[in-house]
Amino acid sequence: MNEQASSSGLRSAATPVGTVEGYMPGFGNDFETEALPGALPQGMNSPQKVNYGLYGEQLSGTAFTAPSHQNERTWCYRIRPSVKHSGRYDRIELPYWKTAPHVVENVTSLGQYRWDPVPHTDERLTWLTGMRTMTTAGDVNTQVGMASHIYLVTESMRDAYFYSADSEILVVPQEGRLRFATELGIIDLAPQEIAIIPRGMVYRVEVLEGPARGFVCENYGQKFMLPGRGPIGANCMANRRDFKTPVAAYEDREVLSTLTIKWCGQFHVTEIGHSPLDVVAWHGNYAPVKYDLNTYCPVGAILFDHPDPSIFTVLTAPSGVEGTANIDFVLFRDRWMVAEDTFRPPWYHKNVMSELMGNIMGQYDAKPQGFVPGGMSLHNMMLPHGPDREAFEGASNAKLAPHKLEDTMSFMFETRFPQHLTEFAAREAPLQDDYVHCWDGIEKKFDGTPGLK
Repeated sequence: MNEQASSSGLRSAATPVGTVEGYMPGFGNDFETEALPGALPQGMNSPQKVNYGLYGEQLSGTAFTAPSHQNERTWCYRIRPSVKHSGRYDRIELPYWKTAPHVVENVTSLGQYRWDPVPHTDERLTWLTGMRTMTTAGDVNTQVGMASHIYLVTESMRDAYFYSADSEILVVPQEGRLRFATELGIIDLAPQEIAIIPRGMVYRVEVLEGPARGFVCENYGQKFMLPGRGPIGANCMANRRDFKTPVAAYEDREVLSTLTIKWCGQFHVTEIGHSPLDVVAWHGNYAPVKYDLNTYCPVGAILFDHPDPSIFTVLTAPSGVEGTANIDFVLFRDRWMVAEDTFRPPWYHKNVMSELMGNIMGQYDAKPQGFVPGGMSLHNMMLPHGPDREAFEGASNAKLAPHKLEDTMSFMFETRFPQHLTEFAAREAPLQDDYVHCWDGIEKKFDGTPGLK
């Protein structure tokens, strides 16, 4: 393949047949890609000598003995092995980035909470210094649970790189555009898209259009996968072909750089004399990926009743309990509402799962007021929630003609574990103190008359 230069300074493969703008389609595929012709060994993983003087190295995302349908690994052919990207580490503090277990005294996580968007500041913030943890759940040391974050980014990481040994990272932009220059290629990310960066993958984040703000779900547990569709069958929801994995790209730069590692909730930095993004070719199924949320095809009721919100699951990270996720990523986007004799918005309920919601754009149908783009809400496990009075009255009295919800996109990070507020979420983030009062106007309508609706 011919070599091309990106604006990141990475050298990448010319787009081969079957790719779109430097991406390969599919989710969980076995990919292969090379930025120089003949760099990728054929018919074997570890030849005695690799072309171009490259080093062969395997990155394993699962145990070697994981079942074949779950086993994930990628073979990388790189300018230096990763041991040359590692030295003596110094502990550093990133005070706003928290990791479970993290329970703050005198902060009550029991409640229904909602926040306005975390405002932009004049402070110069990178991907690392701009991360603000809102909630944590589970325990990173036993590789279960998650954390939710808001990121505020105003400037690119310069000769600085990062990876998390704790988690894979799901990125949900709300404002601005970012570039994730990873070991395996380049992902450009905009609002209404998402990206997944695997555990252990080295990357640098650059600002393409700023300031940038968005949401992050840090997954300590098993990797995100597509949910089983059951009787829905083979189509709709998120389809594998709509996920995009980058083609190979590499840097060969001799420049003083830093590599920061997140490990068991602590941050450590080492200095190296070159860029670690030096993978010239790779093959495997453990790779970063992006997805356009506008390609998600929702399904729903076409006669009566409102299905469980799990019908809108884009990705799920399983736990040890079948059907009870470590994390579900759920999307509420444009869709038609057609059900007859049905209360169409989400109904009132209590849930064994803890639900953290974020608004990417538009208006959410169950909360027409106060839940604005960039905002978040938290309804912890077994706490009742549902439509406010305005949403209830509107839906209860609406003429039930087919109606399309348009220009709306909200999501949910849902987990089987209780989500604990951080000090930032409780004290510094713009908490709506009056949110719990949104249900005050709900009236008693019962009068005991048989047959009265």
